[in-house]
Amino acid sequence: MNTIPIVYILSDSIGETGEIVVKAAISQFGSGRVDIRRIPFLASEEQVDEVLSEVEAVGGIVVYTLVGPELKSYLENKLHELNLAHVDIMGPLLNAFSKVTSLQPKNEPGIIRKVDKDYFNKVAAIEFAVKFDDGKDPRGLLRADLVLIGISRTSKTPLCMYLAHKGIKMANVPLVPDVTPPDELYQIPTNKIVGLTIRPPLLLEIRKERLKTMGLSPAADYASPERIFYEIDYALSIMRKIGCPIIDVTNKAMEETAAKLLDYYRKGAM
Repeated sequence: MNTIPIVYILSDSIGETGEIVVKAAISQFGSGRVDIRRIPFLASEEQVDEVLSEVEAVGGIVVYTLVGPELKSYLENKLHELNLAHVDIMGPLLNAFSKVTSLQPKNEPGIIRKVDKDYFNKVAAIEFAVKFDDGKDPRGLLRADLVLIGISRTSKTPLCMYLAHKGIKMANVPLVPDVTPPDELYQIPTNKIVGLTIRPPLLLEIRKERLKTMGLSPAADYASPERIFYEIDYALSIMRKIGCPIIDVTNKAMEETAAKLLDYYRKGAM
């Protein structure tokens, strides 16, 4: 490429779509060198005139993603009048969708970035899962959509975060023989609690690896077979006392366990 092109990206939103397309196009010429000048939030004919005056003076390509019909029409008339090189990214695609579906576009700038109720629910659920992870605050158990209980290394936290991204308020409580479970655990409806267990041989290997990554001896009591059997028996006794369903996570992908938890949640929400 002998010269570095100047590309003006005009948008009535932030112009991100146009920039992505321009960068994809320029990569086909064996060079990523391009002078991209993004002009976002165009809202008036005066702004259009100002930008096109600069383009006319220095040369360049105009790429636009305007969806507002009036301003778009004005821009296109000026581009043809000034004989400037230009590309409409959104127009042809919107026209194709309209032709196939017989629907009309909303022509609303930045609509893809507008947050909705589902987005806020997801953010709130993630914050909830972080705040009430690992039994930090038992009061959160009464507000959770679903509570996971189990011994260490049964994937309680990863599962909580996975489901939180689906907008479900999750909390979890580790079951440790030396620590009495919080009273709140027995105040929650049984259909809002799920116990997680795992087979001892696999848990033994997981805990040994955990100790190794922490620079600790794999011979620690945390990874001893006797301790593991003791913890599992204790946890199962609590789960049976509560009367909650129990999932064995041994050799299960997180998505598989999460699917079962979603099923329990949906049944409990009915």
